[in-house]
Amino acid sequence: MIAITGATGQLGRLVIQNLQKTVPASQIVAAVRSPEKAADLAALGVQVRQADYSQPATLEAAFRGVDKLLLISSSEVGQRAPQHAAVIAAAQKAGVKLLAYTSILRADSSPLGLAAEHKETEAMLRASGLPHVLLRNGWYTENHTASVGAAVQHGAVIGSGKDGRIASAARADYAAAAAAVLTQEGQAGRVYELAGDTAYTLTELAAEIAQQSGKPVVYNDLPEAGYKAALVQVGLPEGFAALLADSDVGASKGGLFDDSHQLSQLIGRPTTPLAAVVKAALAG
Repeated sequence: MIAITGATGQLGRLVIQNLQKTVPASQIVAAVRSPEKAADLAALGVQVRQADYSQPATLEAAFRGVDKLLLISSSEVGQRAPQHAAVIAAAQKAGVKLLAYTSILRADSSPLGLAAEHKETEAMLRASGLPHVLLRNGWYTENHTASVGAAVQHGAVIGSGKDGRIASAARADYAAAAAAVLTQEGQAGRVYELAGDTAYTLTELAAEIAQQSGKPVVYNDLPEAGYKAALVQVGLPEGFAALLADSDVGASKGGLFDDSHQLSQLIGRPTTPLAAVVKAALAG
């Protein structure tokens, strides 16, 4: 039995799609806060169980009989540590044999502020004694291509990444890696640094958008405070804007670069090229 937390999220759904290629739906548990949002998964034969990070009793029930658990990191930055602690404790009580956790690229040395709660969660896992595997995910290419429309409209990609190289991969690539780890033996104790096969600067991202859209698009590098202010101006919450600006500065320091190719080795194919994700974003 394999359970996925956050199963109605974008990554969770993709992991389940991958698992279904080799695992019977009845052996997959979608652990979700709102079961009504998982009706489509239930229709596929996947077991849907309520699992609310803030209600530990639901977690214990959701993990009953589960052998392997994928803890997809909570989307609530600032609340992650206590939420993840609740999942780890419930997994221990349920007798889970392997917990896979979606961390961040080189969590132990990352310059990104975003890494702090991941580092804390990794420490909790080590202290728990629970057999676990760390999926240290790099940047999702979709983090950048989500704003392709705005870049074309305004003729610019903005950020604070300077010339930092970003080895991102598509969300689907990371989902395939998680499914591979959950269906292979001998994963306990492993640490995977997962990133795209090729890297690009934000200037190169802008050039790719320009080439595919046929419109002039350049990269404007801003100071961290200026980038944060621009994000707030377009409607992002201040905390999230600060996080994104900090992450860009981290990228300028090499925090989102990796050339170990562990992701493509794990999934048995090259990672999705930047051009393909940009094309999909422009078409969408």
